[in-house]
Amino acid sequence: MAEFPNTSLRLQTLIKTDGQLELSLADAPVPPPASDEVVVQVQASPLNPSDLAMLLGTADVSTAKQSGTADRPAITLDIPPHGRAAMANRVGKAYGIGNEGAGVVVAAGDSDGAQSLLGKTVACRGGELHAQYRTLNVAQCMLLPDDISPAEGAACFTNPMTVLGMIETMRLEGHTALVHTAAASNLGLMLNKVCTADGIGLVNIVRKPEQESLLRTLGARHVVNSESPSFQNDLVAAIGETGATLGFDAVGGGRLAGNILGAMEIALAKKMPDYSRYGSPQHKQVYIYGRLDLGEVVLPFNLGMAWSVGGWLSTYALEKIGPKGVAAIRARVLGELKTTFASRYSAEISLMQALDLETLKAYSRKATGEKYLIAPNKSD
Repeated sequence: MAEFPNTSLRLQTLIKTDGQLELSLADAPVPPPASDEVVVQVQASPLNPSDLAMLLGTADVSTAKQSGTADRPAITLDIPPHGRAAMANRVGKAYGIGNEGAGVVVAAGDSDGAQSLLGKTVACRGGELHAQYRTLNVAQCMLLPDDISPAEGAACFTNPMTVLGMIETMRLEGHTALVHTAAASNLGLMLNKVCTADGIGLVNIVRKPEQESLLRTLGARHVVNSESPSFQNDLVAAIGETGATLGFDAVGGGRLAGNILGAMEIALAKKMPDYSRYGSPQHKQVYIYGRLDLGEVVLPFNLGMAWSVGGWLSTYALEKIGPKGVAAIRARVLGELKTTFASRYSAEISLMQALDLETLKAYSRKATGEKYLIAPNKSD
């Protein structure tokens, strides 16, 4: 078995008893691999919105202050009183960050599956991957093709598997077309490419003219701007053309989920031969899979009686699809990593740089086109 360190530097988040959130670097143990485990030297790990949600919680980024030392920097942030209740069960517990990443297997257990990965480049999932090394089960790893670098393969779980999980959810629940918000995100661009290739109707909701232009350049047929005065009419028209009765909302709070359901109901009602006080009988569903807005979800009154709003997580959705379906999804992701499922990064940073105050302010904006990649073993 190859040499590897007993501890690994990792990025972690801690809520202290004084109501502050502290981001810091800490030494975490790297257990030797059991029979079906491997030790991965992590070379690339994206900062996804789900990672930022765990990293920052309900903390107020405007209160961020640099702390710690030169070799172990830290950042402290205040948690507003209204956000502390939601974070109460995290007080006093330090958590590692990083849902996915990629790197080289430097040690492996004695099982055939583990040994087959020794020395290979793998993509991996399982949390705490904003760290230099991580011990993982082989089931949490995916062998990358020889022509795929760790940076190219680092994001092949969260966004690609979410996109294809959305498509499979649509099929399993009997829908034929989709509505998607925050459509100019990395995930949104992937979803647009898949729907175009597979002939699936997709209504893309954005909030800036440049995002509209970007999606149309990529061949999107239906793009509506939520900031436009004609948004609701445009949304009804696009939903009417596609027949979309399923939406995936990355925003969460506010009126957007309700606007989507309302537009679906209007589009369906137009096709009904007779009026019904109960609205259209066709079921309309919006799944909230992200919380860019942590406020309340506001629903209008004109939805009829056949609708639902619920939470959606790709992990749970993939469990419903089953092992064969997941294997097919993985194969598609690997085959299209340089095209459909390629991720773009605005910057590559080290663990130390992740705790630079100005860098934190930049990646915490979660702005379209500003995705960050952490290289845990990169030296400053």
